[in-house]
Formats: sequence, C-alpha cells, structure tokens
Amino acid sequence: MLVVGDVVTDVVARHRTPLAPATDTAAEIRTLPGGAGANAACWAVRSGWDEVRLLGRVGTDAADWHERALRGAGVRPLLVPDAEAATATVIALVDGSSERTFLTDSGAALRLSPADWSAGLLDGVARLHLSGYLFFAAPSRGAARRALRDAREAGVPVSVDPASAGFLAELGADRFLAAAEGAETLLPNADEARSLTGRDEPEAAAAELSRRFPLVVVTLGAAGALVAEGGAVTARVAAPPARPVDSTGAGDAFTGAFLAARLRGADPVRAAEAGCRAGAEAVTTVGGRPPGSPIVD
Repeated sequence: MLVVGDVVTDVVARHRTPLAPATDTAAEIRTLPGGAGANAACWAVRSGWDEVRLLGRVGTDAADWHERALRGAGVRPLLVPDAEAATATVIALVDGSSERTFLTDSGAALRLSPADWSAGLLDGVARLHLSGYLFFAAPSRGAARRALRDAREAGVPVSVDPASAGFLAELGADRFLAAAEGAETLLPNADEARSLTGRDEPEAAAAELSRRFPLVVVTLGAAGALVAEGGAVTARVAAPPARPVDSTGAGDAFTGAFLAARLRGADPVRAAEAGCRAGAEAVTTVGGRPPGSPIVD
C-alpha cells in the first residue's frame, strides 16, 4: 500500500479544566510525530499489512526525526525534504472529555507537488490512499489528482479520507468532490459527510455520497460506522467500548485498519469492524500513532 499524505509534528496539550482566557491553564504537553496520512500508514502496519510506503513533504527542520519514527513503526518513508518551509505542525487541544481541537500550520505538507510524484511509485502497490489534506492547496491537490489518475490507469484502487470539515468548508464541497472523482472508497467522518452533502443525518449523507463513490464508510466516533454502497446504507457497525484519553488520530486508526483488512480480502463490513476496533484502541493513548510506537529523540 502507498499512502500519499501529510507528515506532521503534533503538540498535544491535554487540559483537564476549561481554558482560562488571558492566563495559565495547567496541561500535560507532549510533542509527537503525527499527520493523518502518516498515522494511517502506521496503523495499517499495526493492523497486519507490513508493506506500507508513505510519500509526504517535510521541512528539513524535522525530516530525520520523522523518518526515524516512521521506520520504527514499520513504514517505508518516501519523504521529500523542503528547505523553504517548516514541517507541518498541529497544536491539539484535548479537553477533559478527550475531544480535540486543532490549530494547524500546514507548512511543507501542502507543498507536495506533481513534480514529487512519479507513476513508478505505484510499482508493486495494491492500493493507493490519499489524505484529504492534500486537496486543500493547489500544489498538493495537483499531486493528488495526478496520483489518482495514474492509479486508475494502472488498475490500483484509490481511497480518500476527506480529513477536515473546517478546511472542506473553506474549499467548498463541489471542488473537493470534483478533485476526488474516480476514487473507489471515501472515508469521511460524520461532520465531513455533512459538509460534503449538506445533509444533517449521517445516514442520508452516506447514502448520497455512495452515489458518487462505489464505497463510502462514514465514521461516527464511539457510535461506530456506516457502510454505504449504491445510494443506500448497507450496514451499521458498532464500536467496542473504550475509556478515552485523547481522540487525536482515532479516524486515522480506523482508516489504516480498514484498508489493511480490505487488502487481506475482508468485505466492507468486516473491514469497518477492524477499523472500529483500531479507533477504540487509539483513543486510549495520547497522540495519533499506535500504542507502543517508538519515541524518537
């Protein structure tokens, strides 16, 4: 599997009390490797698919650090160093309920360009996954579109994670859907599905999206996931119970485990069950990578 997406330095701040304006709020703060694309790649390896490559653009400030973290997680990094932009950074504010709010500096991540892509990267690849963050800037959107086109010509199925309801609203649903056209699988969460369709109910949004994409799986957090095909919801999958400490990366965990299961031959429902198990595991640890991921200096 080849993942094309974002590699990010996460600063995770867990605060048990509400933020106090204009003064201090006590928090537990950690700096960790992250990024939706990178996290999904790590979770795919954790879920049993051991041939995962990741193409992404990073600043020279942290390229070595991220490469060591990815290799330590079993992912083969294909990182493009950028001397003009710093590595993307996200400040994740995690409240007492484990819900996270992101402050995002996309940095080098969205500077991935068509020149960084080659159809030869698909050699030996059974699936291409595109992180939706790529679609939110012209250079990286061009790279994503070229990768999607080449994958389709090579007969490689493509999945897309829309990534951010906030950025979708800025870009516009029509522009995103046009750019993602041709993908075989779409993996939005409920807020992203609403942004893409204008439908309030996740079931209605999932059904509508499945008229444009052959397979749509909408994640619902602790409520599990919806599977939709051919204009109708075909299954609802429950999530196992969990005691959350940080919801950062739960959707990425779902994506990685879902795609690994699909590569092993699972049908969409079984794959969604695997994704829900990974998502439930992800919320029990701080950061977006699998528990036990190597800590790099």
